[in-house]
Amino acid sequence: MSSNNGKIVLTTEDNEEVEFFVLETTTISGCNYLLIADSAEEDDEEANAMILKEKETANDEVVYDVVEDDEELAAVSKVFEAMMDDIDIEMDKA
Repeated sequence: MSSNNGKIVLTTEDNEEVEFFVLETTTISGCNYLLIADSAEEDDEEANAMILKEKETANDEVVYDVVEDDEELAAVSKVFEAMMDDIDIEMDKA
């Protein structure tokens, strides 16, 4: 993953690079979270968003994992919604 002016590039397991926009960041109980989306347009109601949790590896690299635990996701989503009054986060189950 690389970061540049509010954008990050994630590398998939297939080595494909995908660009996302960082909408907001927060720290909860010592863990850093990012709210990212595939669109930076505020009025884009169809934007896909994800919440990532920062994890450090043994060699001090920073890695982000998608938050998949339902309780953690709900709690962090509420924090991001409170931080950004103009968004409403709807969760889809895959």
